[in-house]
Amino acid sequence: MTVAVQTDAEGYLANKDDWSEELANELATELGIQLGDEHWKVLNAARAIESESGSSPGLRKISKRSETPIKAIYKLFPDGPAKLIAKIAGIPKPKSCL
Repeated sequence: MTVAVQTDAEGYLANKDDWSEELANELATELGIQLGDEHWKVLNAARAIESESGSSPGLRKISKRSETPIKAIYKLFPDGPAKLIAKIAGIPKPKSCL
């Protein structure tokens, strides 16, 4: 990663103020995801919900806010979409994730 940021043991940002779109693109690439417009719609929705509520949203809230069906979210972020979205969006790990 070319952007130097601190993360916790699981790879979530230690300081969400370190987040940037450049960092999101790097994180996504490391996770095997090439971000497109649909990804950004989901990521921006997750960031907005977290900013308003103070906690990471679950998939239902992200789906509703981004107007993206949950099945589509699973295609955009395979292998644990809630965790991947949180990591790439620079928000804390959702409490619903183990």
